[in-house]
Amino acid sequence: MKIVKIAIDGPAAAGKSTVAQLVAKELNFVYIDTGAMYRAVTVFCLEHNISCQDERKVADALKDIEITLYPDHSISLNGKDVTKEIRQPIVNANVSYIAQNKDVRLFLVKQQRKIAENVSVVMDGRDIGTYVLPDADVKIFQIASVETRAKRRYLENIQKGIPCSLESIQEELKKRDYIDSNRDFAPLKQAEDAIPLDTSNMSIEEVVKEILNIVYKKVGYIHG
Repeated sequence: MKIVKIAIDGPAAAGKSTVAQLVAKELNFVYIDTGAMYRAVTVFCLEHNISCQDERKVADALKDIEITLYPDHSISLNGKDVTKEIRQPIVNANVSYIAQNKDVRLFLVKQQRKIAENVSVVMDGRDIGTYVLPDADVKIFQIASVETRAKRRYLENIQKGIPCSLESIQEELKKRDYIDSNRDFAPLKQAEDAIPLDTSNMSIEEVVKEILNIVYKKVGYIHG
């Protein structure tokens, strides 16, 4: 059976992870949440008082980090479940510094590519279609307005019991957009062969349906 690779890129809080999970479930593909992996590295640095902006110290810490993704979408850091910890506001505020570290990206991209060698995957992130899986069969660049993304993140945090304010989230997203788009190594940008999808006025169900339609048109009706 042909191995199919689907890349979903876009800015923070564009709903990529939620949509990617549902698309992967529909196709019976493996879902890879690359953002969660960067968040896990961030958690490690914060727990060990390593400045996320100190690129050399962060790079040195990688030898002590082991990240495992599970089918139920939980994630462990050195054997500890950090599924909830990686979504905390302090992690949101620091993950972009970790993500722009070239050594961290090389460390995680190697793992991400290895997974995609043997199974069909839906992988979401910032640079999947441009750098991690440049040969992906389907590339989606999922966007939404800052206001829409901030509201989505706010409601998500409230539902999870994470204290936050809509205004602070909006400012944080603007900052993350700038950092992600202007980093030197593998910045956030739309791949030339990616299909843009503005989800500002779309429900999750509508986005999933549209992406599945794109997949079927590009590679035929498939099931993992």
